[in-house]
Amino acid sequence: MLLCIDTGNTNTMFSIWDGTAFIAHWRIATDHRRTADEYFVWLSSLIALNKLSTDIDSCIISSTAPRVVFNLRVLCNRYFDTRPLVVGKPDCLLPVAPRVDEGTVVGPDRLVNAVGAYDRHGPDLIVVDFGTATTFDVIDTDGAYVGGVIAPGVNLSLEALHMGAASLPHVDVTMPTKVIGTNTVACIQSGIFWGYIGLSEGIVSKIRQERDRKMKVIATGGLAPLFDQGFDLFDAIEDDLTMHGLRLIYEYNKEMGNA
Repeated sequence: MLLCIDTGNTNTMFSIWDGTAFIAHWRIATDHRRTADEYFVWLSSLIALNKLSTDIDSCIISSTAPRVVFNLRVLCNRYFDTRPLVVGKPDCLLPVAPRVDEGTVVGPDRLVNAVGAYDRHGPDLIVVDFGTATTFDVIDTDGAYVGGVIAPGVNLSLEALHMGAASLPHVDVTMPTKVIGTNTVACIQSGIFWGYIGLSEGIVSKIRQERDRKMKVIATGGLAPLFDQGFDLFDAIEDDLTMHGLRLIYEYNKEMGNA
């Protein structure tokens, strides 16, 4: 079985692929201080609670938090007796290499999402990921990642607003009933919600204009459904896009004799 690990700046997702389907998904807060032993105690407890097999013989990691990778490597080596593939490292092959400026390091999550989205939706895509950052990634006709846009994430914007203006409270993100707020919380919610609707519509429009072609828009990330309420922003929402991409990258490397 394959263990897929996706480490973001906020959370880390563990998923198990049994050869035909993902049979488990678990999330834990990202913390570079967490040791391999702690990961294993947590993970093995969840596996036991769900009465799953522990026959994990391969691992692949995508991480936007470099300090976490070492202990995840140790976890795979020590407890599953396998050398993990790490997306973004030279020994982890991609089906199509990204076409970006020389020397540019592309976030592993963006590369993985490109692979997963192209497999499911074909060429000419914009992948919008509502994570710690809100990213817009462009996938070419052959599935290559060719660049994109990075904006502050929704929760990051809320936190910055709260930290920078002492009198403003921290609020939950929700779709407001009206654009014009009549109290402070409603004003902030409106600004965040409609601000990110405008951000998404504007950037997607500019990318399509620059590419001069019709492009499908695929959304992922926990807040994607929030911004799809009654709007024709996205052609599809994929909640498991990263895990799907990780599995495809592992299988590609296996076919190439690299895993």
